[in-house]
Order: sequence, then C-alpha cells, then structure tokens
Amino acid sequence: MPCDATELADRLAREAEAVCRHYLSNGRRVGSYWQVGDVRNTAGRSMFVRLSGVSGKRVVGKWTDAATGEHGDLLDIIRESCGLVDFREVAAEARRFLRLPRPEPDSKRQPRASATGSPESARRLFAISHPIKGTIVETYLHARGITVLPGNESLRFNPRCYYRPRPSEPSETYPAMIAAVTDLDGRITGVHRTYLNPEGFDRSANGKAPIDSPRRAMGHLLGHAVRFGIADDVMAAGEGIETILSLRCILPAMPMVAALSAAHLAAILFAVGLRRLYIVRDRDSAGDGALERLAARARTNGIEAIPLSPRCEDFNEDLRKFGKDALRESLRLQLAPEDVARFVKR
Repeated sequence: MPCDATELADRLAREAEAVCRHYLSNGRRVGSYWQVGDVRNTAGRSMFVRLSGVSGKRVVGKWTDAATGEHGDLLDIIRESCGLVDFREVAAEARRFLRLPRPEPDSKRQPRASATGSPESARRLFAISHPIKGTIVETYLHARGITVLPGNESLRFNPRCYYRPRPSEPSETYPAMIAAVTDLDGRITGVHRTYLNPEGFDRSANGKAPIDSPRRAMGHLLGHAVRFGIADDVMAAGEGIETILSLRCILPAMPMVAALSAAHLAAILFAVGLRRLYIVRDRDSAGDGALERLAARARTNGIEAIPLSPRCEDFNEDLRKFGKDALRESLRLQLAPEDVARFVKR
C-alpha cells in the first residue's frame, strides 16, 4: 500500500490532470502540460506541469515555474496550494484525493524494487560519484568566487551523468556536481544534479552545461536539504547551493542547508535544539514568500528567525561583485552580536 513520498508521487502521476484540475483550478491544459501562474494556484502562464510522458521515468507530474525557477512534483503542488507544512498533512491530503486508506504499519509492507528517480536511485548515484577535489566541480565553484570549501562531503562529482532532454529522446551525458539531499538523521533522500560545461567555465551560462535544464533533482526533497555541517543551536538556510557556499566562505563554522528552491526552503524541517535560524533570502518574489512562510513556522516552534539579505540578487552575486571583505562586513551587520564573535571568519 503506498505510504511514502515516492509511492504517493507515483500514484498521483497516474492522475496528473485530475490533480491539476483539482488543486490548480485557475489553470488550463495546453497540449501535454497544465499551465497556471504558480504552484499556489495563481492565475497565469509561467508554471507548467507535465501531463503525459514516460511515467516510469517520473516525468509525468513534474513541474517548473519559468518565472521563479521553482520545480517539484505533485506532492509539492498539494502542499503549496493547500497551505500545508507538515509532510504527514500533505500525505494525508494526497491519500484523501486518491481515496486510499491509511498506511499499514511498516511490518506489513512488502519490499519493492526501487524506481528510477526514487531515493534508492539517488543513493546509488551519490555512491558511484567521486570527491570534488581536483575536478571540474571545484573549477566551477572557484570560478564563481567560492574558494573556501569546508565540510563539502555533501558534494560529489560524476564525470558522465545521464541527462535526457525529453522522454522520447536519447540520453546524453555531462559532467555534473552531485549534491546529497538528506533528512535530519543524515540519510540520503534525494540528490540534486548541476550539469557542467565539459569545455570549461562559460560566463554566459555561469559554467553550466549548454542544455535547457542544467539543474535537476530526484528523490524525496520535501522537508529535506543539502547540508553543510551539523545543525545545533544556530543554523542558516537558503535556496541555492552556490548561495550557501558563498556564505560558507565567510562563516565556515556555521551549519547551513540549501533547500534548492523557494518552495522547499519554506518547508525545511527543524532540528531539535535549534534556537536561531538565519534565513538566507534571494531578492525576488519567490524568495520573499519563502522568507515569510519559513519565519512564521520558526516563530511558531519557538525559534528566532533572522533574515540575511544580499545587496544584489543573491549572495553569490554579492561575493563575485564586491569580494569577501565586503561580504564579511555586510554579514557582520546582520548577524546577532554573539554570532559575530562565534562564526565570522577573521
């Protein structure tokens, strides 16, 4: 009986158009896609949900918002359109829509083969990838101003990572930065792939491969993140990997997480004992919404929420445009006084 995220997403994908008609009622079908304004069911045309394709490849039900860069699956649509936070609530709503009974205890469930795009597939991809030292991943990060890489165990390099432009087209391979998405216990639930240009750093694409979607994720992302350091009483959380790594150049001892999108940032889970959360915002409407929702959740859980705001669009742009010294001074002014002494690299 389906009860985990992967199984529920698979079942929802079989009813993708019905899911969209119910939860994204302000949109409409356009060819093989459902078109709507955003994942919160705003009228518009910037978000696309795939309605047909190769369901076994976990393509059906995947969505992308061209205006914000947010992406996800049908579980994310249910969460955002219904204003839910806890995954148990999302799963319960998905089961209600699918008319499924409550899940059976784990002892009664039968093992199943791992599907492409599942957490098991993500763990296999991360396991066969390599440390980034001396690879094109390190070159890519250095070109983006990220030259200090403390605690980079969450990142690996795959020299020939598969990329399929469309279900009907053959796979290609590109070098890729592989980032492990983990839960609070450190268990890998997914991976994020940044496909890189094999010819070297191309400033027009910031070093990424010349393909339509150089960033892709697989597995279970909701509530989880790419983690740098182990969260204790203080932590910083933001969207992009490069944004978080830019801050790590200045605050190498502060635990940080990259949630990979604004929608997922708003839903990260809090570690026990966390008392202060720095929310690393991007300067766009999606970033503003994520900041507001995550800060409200943090305060509800008794956690102090402090925004960190860049001067440009994000902190990686700040790092590249103004340099480390200027970024250090900007952060010094935004951190709590006790955290300046504790975390700011001298």
